[in-house]
Amino acid sequence: MITQTTGETISNFEENVPAELAERPQWVCWLYEERDDKRTKVPYTPGTLRRASSTDLMTWGTFDEAVDAYERSEPPYDGVGFVFSSADPYVGIDLDDCICDIDEYSAMVAPWAQEILDRVDDGYAEISPSGKVIHIIVRGSVRGGGMRRGPVEMYSRARYFAITGQPLP
Repeated sequence: MITQTTGETISNFEENVPAELAERPQWVCWLYEERDDKRTKVPYTPGTLRRASSTDLMTWGTFDEAVDAYERSEPPYDGVGFVFSSADPYVGIDLDDCICDIDEYSAMVAPWAQEILDRVDDGYAEISPSGKVIHIIVRGSVRGGGMRRGPVEMYSRARYFAITGQPLP
């Protein structure tokens, strides 16, 4: 079972990410880069300047390697990520643009996204680096490895999620 833990920022990252995920050697670091005039998160092998691949496990590292490289800023990464593989039991659910700012101190989850969150019993959910997206990781599978319907994406292999350790409001 994956459970959500408490904490507020990436400074509590190691305490917030479920041990079940942290135990798997499916971690990368990432950097923001411009692609086609769009800012994107590009994965890197922890502690190197070599790009990682979401389909090549030889380019991934352990949780400790990724977090250590991120915290040491060697090289200066923007974050860490978890890679979904056909060899693991996880599905990543990406709920795009579902967090709306009410004011500078509070935010609200869109009703359609809250309905999905309410149906997730045993999962880990967090706010993405943008602060506008919710990532959920649950046990399961997705036919064909991935799908997208409107603002909802689901992947079970060949993708990665930038992980923040920041719980939902």
